[in-house]
Amino acid sequence: MTETPQVLALDLGGTSLRAGFAIVDAPAELAAVERWPAPESACALRDRILALVAARAGSAPLAGIGITIPGLVEGTVSRWVPNLPFLDGVDLAELFGEAGVPVAAGNDAQMALLAEARLGAASGLDDAILLAIGTGIGSSVLAGGRIVRGGRGAACSFGWASADVADPGEDRSGWLERQAAGRALDRLGRDAGLADGAALISAARTGDPVASLAIHQVGAALGTTLAGAVALLDPQAVLLAGGVSDAIDVLGPPLRAALTRNLPPHLRSIEIRPGQFGPRAGLVGAAVAAGLGPEWWRVR
Repeated sequence: MTETPQVLALDLGGTSLRAGFAIVDAPAELAAVERWPAPESACALRDRILALVAARAGSAPLAGIGITIPGLVEGTVSRWVPNLPFLDGVDLAELFGEAGVPVAAGNDAQMALLAEARLGAASGLDDAILLAIGTGIGSSVLAGGRIVRGGRGAACSFGWASADVADPGEDRSGWLERQAAGRALDRLGRDAGLADGAALISAARTGDPVASLAIHQVGAALGTTLAGAVALLDPQAVLLAGGVSDAIDVLGPPLRAALTRNLPPHLRSIEIRPGQFGPRAGLVGAAVAAGLGPEWWRVR
């Protein structure tokens, strides 16, 4: 009997590396998931992953490697990874070439949407937007059954959307990230005399007026910029993922109000859904991509 092939999924976060194996036909059922501190060099990353592959060599044939990174990926080449600069310019297919299998790579939001579109909250949809709101803002678009990547792999970077014509800009963070991501919530929390963003959200849930006003500003920024994306793309649904999405109970009303205010009547009913896979979405997406191969972005 022929053994069922397996894939290796890698999630290269800014502070940690996660890896797990899955059989090709069940990419969401990840096994042997391990987490380590982020490697300090491309060579250290290569050696650790090749050691993993060697350790599993006797269990089932390896069909592919899927990789998600928190940055810009063009094909299999890392172009810009702010928290892992040693990967800038590195071709991941060449880095793991000794494994002898195809490599599929994409940024974390694209891989998260791939997981949701194939197996999760966007299953059956051809057009959707995903916003992953954590320390920063990751985003991706499914259009006509394909993950939109753009000419350099950087399409749909909504964290850089702006609703302030006077904003001077910043090299590392876009306007929306500076208004609505986790770092912004932490700053607003401290401004309100609280410990961090989580405390700000908790205070808003109790009706604290200062916290509620701050959360309203965050939700309005998200809704205003998201309205432009909805008007441009006409998705069937918007998926919210990442840690900040857990605060949708307090962020949702101002976000929805801003969407309604800035959209024409025929688009105002856009559905907003939570993602199904939560913090596992990128890793599951990497497993899906590993099974699909280099054209993993063709979801349908």
